[in-house]
Amino acid sequence: MEKMPYQPDLDTPMQTTAETITSDWRTALPVMVGEKVTLRELEVSDAPALFAMLTPEEVSRFISPPPTTVQGFEKFITWARAERAAGRYACFAVVPHGMKTAIGLFQIRQLEPGFATAEWGFAIGSAFWGTGMFVDGGQMVIGFAIETLNVLRLEARAAVANGRGNGALRKLGAVQEGVLRRSFLKNGQFLDQMLWSILAEEWRQTKAVWGPGLVH
Repeated sequence: MEKMPYQPDLDTPMQTTAETITSDWRTALPVMVGEKVTLRELEVSDAPALFAMLTPEEVSRFISPPPTTVQGFEKFITWARAERAAGRYACFAVVPHGMKTAIGLFQIRQLEPGFATAEWGFAIGSAFWGTGMFVDGGQMVIGFAIETLNVLRLEARAAVANGRGNGALRKLGAVQEGVLRRSFLKNGQFLDQMLWSILAEEWRQTKAVWGPGLVH
């Protein structure tokens, strides 16, 4: 998600068959275990690792500016947990098997009350690109959005120049719907974005025929 919902004041000092644990996502996000990664609630202790993973230029170049300090990430995590409790937003830490710290995140935010339409996005440290961890985690996030949040239409936006991000969405079965012209401001320049969607009924049909491990 290029327009990541960071708040300006947060940056000031101060195939998978997933095992899902816990059901009331407003109280706590479920822990979902895939083949390569575990997805869980963000913890304040993740801030140093996320700062190291998500602030390098190769990761941040196509997303809204992440916090520039560890304290900024701590405030973002506190905000994310409050938004989850309010039922408006969910943000998962991505933790590879064998590790304890987050190497990235997946997030879902409602575009209308009740999550009928939602937007999702992701950011993962470049050291873990091409490992299959994105697809593993992404399949679980889509399932959570549709089966738990009851999302009917899941949207994503990626800059046209972001070949890796667009390719990742295509792998997960997202359908490109069009180009949003000059829709994303980055470093003083407006960029065109591709609009992608996943519809709940199509996802369920694909899952029923091919199973949850299908990668397009």
